[in-house]
Amino acid sequence: MKAVVLGATGGIGRAISRRMAARGDRLFLLGRDPYDLAASAKDLEAHGAIPPVGSTTCDLLQPETFAPALDRAAAELGGFDTVIVTAAQFATQDRLETEPDTLCRLLLANFTHTIGLCEEVRRRLLARGGGTLCVVSSVAGERARKPVVLYGAAKAGLLYYLEGLDHRFRSAGLRTVSVKLGFVRTAMTAGLRVPPFAGEPDAVAARILRAIDRGRPVVYAPPIWRWIAVVLRSLPRAVLRRLEF
Repeated sequence: MKAVVLGATGGIGRAISRRMAARGDRLFLLGRDPYDLAASAKDLEAHGAIPPVGSTTCDLLQPETFAPALDRAAAELGGFDTVIVTAAQFATQDRLETEPDTLCRLLLANFTHTIGLCEEVRRRLLARGGGTLCVVSSVAGERARKPVVLYGAAKAGLLYYLEGLDHRFRSAGLRTVSVKLGFVRTAMTAGLRVPPFAGEPDAVAARILRAIDRGRPVVYAPPIWRWIAVVLRSLPRAVLRRLEF
């Protein structure tokens, strides 16, 4: 693959990138901090990536960075066939309810601007005959729940968009992989109550990469969340009102 990764400086994005580097995929990194990007590029080269691993800044809160970043990636890779988006923002429901600025940033980063970035990617991949767009969303978007009303609303909208993208463009060669992520131990979830079925970044990365290779439109990671989602979708609204899960 010739892959562009947004979010490779930590967590699941770094774990996916390391696995791709080890098997010889060409990589180009996008992120907010040029120093973190440079360090991540060196890390991937140490894990077997074909050097040099290029990078440039791209910020989900600054949509004007999207097109230049993708153009730079295409120039350095000689075109790309895969884009993986793992970057996102998270905040607790209590904080989002009391901090309007934080809520606005989260909705822009996780919904509006992620879709804007995906549209930039879609146009480029379709112009070259197709490719793969993998976006990490969340099982929080499966069903409205009290602890994640606002975060979940953004993820639900993103999942709706990704499913529609798959319906509309798979026949034209665009393979959309929607990752419905459960709880994973990363910096983003530090300080939160850890459920007994929490995942680890490397195992989740392996599952996501298999889905990318096979072009699966939907993947749950960790896999147990597939069955949790089935239960959540089946519960009556009156029951969900009483749950704190």
